[in-house]
Amino acid sequence: MMYEQQQRFQQPMMDVKKTNTERTCKGIEEERLEIVDLSGMSLESLPNPSLNLATICKLDLSNNNLQNIPESLTARLLNMVVLDVHSNQLRYLPNSIGCLSKLKVLNVSGNLIEYLPKTIENCRSLEEVNANFNKLIQLPESIGLELLNLKKLSVNSNKLMFLPRSTSQLTALKVLDARLNCLRSLPEDLENLINLETLNVSQNFQYLECVPYSVGLLLSLVELDVSYNKIKALPDSIGCLKKLQKLCVEGNPLTSPPPDVVEQGLHAVKEYLCHKMNSGHRSPTKKKSWVGRLVKYGTFNGHTRTGPREEREAFILPDYRPIDGLASPRYMGMFSPRRLFSARNYFTN
Repeated sequence: MMYEQQQRFQQPMMDVKKTNTERTCKGIEEERLEIVDLSGMSLESLPNPSLNLATICKLDLSNNNLQNIPESLTARLLNMVVLDVHSNQLRYLPNSIGCLSKLKVLNVSGNLIEYLPKTIENCRSLEEVNANFNKLIQLPESIGLELLNLKKLSVNSNKLMFLPRSTSQLTALKVLDARLNCLRSLPEDLENLINLETLNVSQNFQYLECVPYSVGLLLSLVELDVSYNKIKALPDSIGCLKKLQKLCVEGNPLTSPPPDVVEQGLHAVKEYLCHKMNSGHRSPTKKKSWVGRLVKYGTFNGHTRTGPREEREAFILPDYRPIDGLASPRYMGMFSPRRLFSARNYFTN
C-alpha cells in the first residue's frame, strides 16, 4: 500500500503542524486522510487528538506500553485502513473495532491478548491479520463466515488448541500460519481453501497427531510445513499436489512414507504416496467404506472369498449365519436403511 507522505506526531496532544493534508489511501478516493505515527514513544496511554479521527487512514501505535485502546477512539476511526498496535501490553481489543468497515490490515502481534472480539467479524474488508506472539486460546467461531476477503492469517506462537471449523470457508486465504500452538487437529474440509498457497502447522509438538485427507485437495498449495509434531502417516492425497514445491516433515515419527523415502526428497515422497493411493491402499486418515468390504467378502450371504486368513475373517458375522437367519426382530434393526447408510460403522474389527 503506497502513501504519498507520512507524518510523525511528537507532541503529546497531537498539535503538530500538518505539512500536507491532501493524502489519499488506496481504494479511498478524494478524501483528506492522514497517516499518524506514534510508534516507539513509550506511551502508556493515548493523548487527546487534536484532529478529526475520521481523517486517519493509517495509525501506528506499535512499540509502546499501551494496556488498552479506548472504545470511543476506535469507533471514530471510520476511514482506517491500517491499524498497527504490535509490541504493546494489550490484553484485549475494543469491541468497537467492528466499526472499522474499511480496515484491511490489522497487526496486534506481540501483546497479551487471549481472545479476539467477536465484532472483528464486521471488519469485512480485512485482508491481513497478524496476531502472532499473544496468548490466544481461541478464535471467533464464525470468523471464516464473515472475513471473506482475508488473504493472510498469522496466529503463530499462541495457545490455540483448535482452529474454528469456519476457517475452511476462507476461500480467499493464501497464507495460514498456525505454528507453535497446541493444535490437536485441523478442520476436516480444508479443500474449500482453493487459493491457499502456504500452510504452516509445525511445532505443535506432542499435540498434533494427524493431517486431514483434505490437505491433499489444496490444489494451489505451494508450501506445506507439518514438522515437529506427532504425525505417523501423511495422507496419500498429498501425492496429488502438483504445485507443491516445499514439504517439511522432519521431527515426526513417520512410518508412511518411511524415513528412507523422506530422505530422498519431495519428489520421492509424492511418488510414494501417489503409488500407494493408486495401488488401492487407503490413507489411515481417510474413513474406509465398510459397505464395499461387506460386498467384497460376501458377508451378506454368509460366504467369503478365498484369501489370507486376516482378510477372510474381516467383517464376517459370528458363526457365518446367512442373512435369512437374522430376519428376526432382534436383528432387523441392523439392516435398516438408516443404519446401513449412516456414518457409523456397525461392523468393526
